[in-house]
Amino acid sequence: MLVILTGITLSVLDATLINVALPTIAHDLHATPSQVVLVVNGYQIAIVTLLLPLATLGDRVGYRRVYRIGLLLFTLASAACLFAQTVPQLALARAIQGLGAAGIMSVNAALVRLIYPRRLLSRGIALNSLTVAAASAAGPSVAAAVLSFGPWQWLFLINLPIGIAAFIGAMRFLPTSHKSTAPFDLPSAALSMLTFGLVFAGMDLLGHQRFDALTAALLMVGVAIGFIFVRRQLRLPLPLLPVDLLRIPLFALSICTSVCSFTAQMIAFVSLPFFLQRTLGYSAVETGLLMTPWPLALMVAAPLSARLLDRHPAGLLGGIGLAIFCSGLLALALLPTDPVAADVAWRIALCGVGFGLFQAPNNHTILTAGPAHRSGGASGMLGTARLTGQTIGATLVALIFGLVPDANRLVMAVAAGFAAAGAVVSWMRVRFSRPT
Repeated sequence: MLVILTGITLSVLDATLINVALPTIAHDLHATPSQVVLVVNGYQIAIVTLLLPLATLGDRVGYRRVYRIGLLLFTLASAACLFAQTVPQLALARAIQGLGAAGIMSVNAALVRLIYPRRLLSRGIALNSLTVAAASAAGPSVAAAVLSFGPWQWLFLINLPIGIAAFIGAMRFLPTSHKSTAPFDLPSAALSMLTFGLVFAGMDLLGHQRFDALTAALLMVGVAIGFIFVRRQLRLPLPLLPVDLLRIPLFALSICTSVCSFTAQMIAFVSLPFFLQRTLGYSAVETGLLMTPWPLALMVAAPLSARLLDRHPAGLLGGIGLAIFCSGLLALALLPTDPVAADVAWRIALCGVGFGLFQAPNNHTILTAGPAHRSGGASGMLGTARLTGQTIGATLVALIFGLVPDANRLVMAVAAGFAAAGAVVSWMRVRFSRPT
């Protein structure tokens, strides 16, 4: 578990870690802000396009092999990022790093299911969920700490010793898994990569107010290829896109809940620094401190939700958690114009408590709703749902900020709406729940 948690921490942390350093990178590499965004997008798009193909590959060649190769590639690409001299070089290294991160994320949850016996699985998933959520929330704070005493290259340098140690552990300790004898479906993999790559690239342009022919073409072609992709999956006995699992109501509702929750989470993560600094007048350091209650509250709530899962349905716990999350977001939207720090901190902590109560039960349901031999597909969908929600959230924030001046409170209300929708969908799962 230490190996798995280390790898997922590195891959999730690097998705948000670099954002704080973008202005510095643009200055040092003589690039414009729009050019340096490639450093973020290259990583994110590489992950989301490769998650499902690599998850299915894990079913066939073994989860630990995909994980090891992904971790090694991630570490080597981190070294390449250190020596990049131009934005295209850095973006290419980041895309390769994203390929490695996709290998880590695609089989992460499937390996957790292998390690823990079923009676203790909820605790293992809670620990894994806690790590993912804490790493995602801690990215800006960690980046600020590193940049306070070193150049932006150090954000990649810290990956090397940790990645090497995790790779050595992965070679020794990761468990073996059952391997499917079905051949790997290369046409489906290509269709999946094109679908997610084109749609997410189009959404990124849309978020930057690019309402032009290129944006429309990317989205329309991506959706058209996606239609062909889904039709192909419906005819396959072991599909790359797990439509067989999506036919299970409990699984499908859990995926929808995950997309709604991570959309709300990403809206909050992206907009909160602007809200706290530009609207409420806090400094960057104060903003980092005020956001700290979120991961701290989550660290308390996630283990509690794992214990409650032994006695209560995941749909009920997830719905309650997202309702609390929604309440925290609404409380932030309704902050007074001149709040004291405590006014902000307890609202952010409430968001962390709600998200912590939701995530572990939801992930447990996604992993256990289907058969054990489809753990790779379930793990890939879990990561895909998270990244889809995060991409939708980031796109919405960029769109609203571009169209509506001083929209911080509006953005928080939109996030609350997604959290509320997730709570309703989660409660719909109660009648499909079964004992854990």
